[in-house]
Amino acid sequence: MLDKIKNKFKNIIPFLKEVRLEVKKINWPSRKETLRYTFIVVAVSALAAAFLGGLDYVFSQLVNKVIF
Repeated sequence: MLDKIKNKFKNIIPFLKEVRLEVKKINWPSRKETLRYTFIVVAVSALAAAFLGGLDYVFSQLVNKVIF
């Protein structure tokens, strides 16, 4: 039982070293790119919300006219 625990801890150190090497390979976006992409996501989300809200309003008005 103790050997299993020791083996697991032996495997952690090489794993963490490999993780460190892989993180160094990541091409992180610049601040400018991050802000630009964030703005794009917010703008597209707002447009989608406005479009879907408009459709909801139009369909609810149509349903109200048909029912009442």
